[in-house]
Amino acid sequence: MTDPTFTPRVFSGIKPSGGLTLGNYLGAIKRWVEMQEDPTYETIYCVVDMHAVTVWQDPADLSRATREVAAAMLASGIDPTKSILFNQARVPGHAELGWLFSCVARVGWMNRMTQFKDKAGKNTEKVSLGLYAYPALMAADILLYHATHVPVGEDQKQHVELTRDIAAKFNHDYGVDFFPMTEPVIEGPAMRVMNLRDGSKKMSKSGESDMERINMLDDADTIAKKFKKARTDPAALPTDIEGLKDRPEAKNLIDIYAGLSECDAADVLRDFGGEGWGKFKPALAELAVEKLAPVSAEMKRLLDAPDELDAIMKQGAERASEIAEPILSRTFEIMGFVR
Repeated sequence: MTDPTFTPRVFSGIKPSGGLTLGNYLGAIKRWVEMQEDPTYETIYCVVDMHAVTVWQDPADLSRATREVAAAMLASGIDPTKSILFNQARVPGHAELGWLFSCVARVGWMNRMTQFKDKAGKNTEKVSLGLYAYPALMAADILLYHATHVPVGEDQKQHVELTRDIAAKFNHDYGVDFFPMTEPVIEGPAMRVMNLRDGSKKMSKSGESDMERINMLDDADTIAKKFKKARTDPAALPTDIEGLKDRPEAKNLIDIYAGLSECDAADVLRDFGGEGWGKFKPALAELAVEKLAPVSAEMKRLLDAPDELDAIMKQGAERASEIAEPILSRTFEIMGFVR
């Protein structure tokens, strides 16, 4: 069997560990919908539920959150006839290749992973082995499909670099050109959506106050209220990007408007530069309701139809397995396993 050429293929996923926010929508899902429409790529999108259990999950919460992520993708425009959409646990090859890659990756590489340090804090002796080793599983998620491109935020770029290191070491150790050098795709406005009450912090589903974030399940009235009450400074909006320096709350709201309206921050400032927040925030609220309220409504419909969601993920897993199984089988063959 000859080693394959690399079809341009996108893989990305979201962990089901709590409610989704505007940050997930602008930073990930909206971009996935756009890439789905690019005929250059095959697109594979995954609810990475196996990553969620690196910390303990209530089983009922995990099931609910898995369906919520799938519903968010579908409601935002992921089309299961154009993209493959499934949850990770339905394709055993993720775990199998994850183990193989944990034997390729070096401990020193894992020690450099900043997200483990952030999440473990001072309790490194008490967290799960999975929390330490999960970047090897993340590499497996990507390379199980020979994905050539991964849309990520800046905070995930290090994991794609690790994926490239694992692919390069595997190829070198076994004298093959089997796994591709996956490229991170980092582009677009509002890639890092910040807290509505503190522009120095990332918008998070685990923040103390619900007013800090826009949840993807928020209704129109709630979306409008949160933007109108978002923290700002007293100065008027600047006329150019340079004027947003040292104004994190202002920059965040401008970036959100740009992301929702599919333009650049400079375009937003051309329209609103010199204006006060009394004009801009209602305009942002109106735009957000227009874009997000239909997504929220469709998510709620899908969550009330779990059989429909499960059927879509099951079909997606079958399609994913058709791609994954030959790649996994060839990996075992290259490594010398008798199967």
